[in-house]
Amino acid sequence: MLLFLKSTLIMKKNYSIRTAVYKDISAISDIYNDEVKNGTATFDISPKPFSEWEVWFSDHNINNHPLIVIETDGKIAGYASLSSYREKEAYAGTTELSVYVAKDFRGRGFASALLSNLILQAKNDPRTHLIVSVITGGNEASIHLHKKFGFTYCGTIHEAGKKFGKFLNIDNYELIV
Repeated sequence: MLLFLKSTLIMKKNYSIRTAVYKDISAISDIYNDEVKNGTATFDISPKPFSEWEVWFSDHNINNHPLIVIETDGKIAGYASLSSYREKEAYAGTTELSVYVAKDFRGRGFASALLSNLILQAKNDPRTHLIVSVITGGNEASIHLHKKFGFTYCGTIHEAGKKFGKFLNIDNYELIV
């Protein structure tokens, strides 16, 4: 157990979490677009061009929509954001969560660190009432992560999207902060 604790303490010294800045867009888009091409955590089928990322970036770090990155060894290892859930005004207190970690950095607790940080920000922001997360059915790592932080399952939409020739479900999770 002592070795585990030492390992955990060392890991915490090897990363930092900070608010994303404009120069991070390239790394963020690389992480996301890799998932577009190779995974099912997003239902985008075509990689997003830089111009779309600039628009997306401008919608964050304003109001109750933080965007953070986790950095280790001088590299962006992942990012997380709270975005608008829907455009109608009544949804202003509801945010949609996104957490992405680059393949080479998975399994190191970075997703937990990012999620913990965002939940704390949401709890300290009186404009945020609810965090919603839409998870591709069968993504057990993401489901486990959300349950670990107290998210509750609130429904499946069956065959909501088709990627790599297969219809995929989405599972919805929520956390009232």
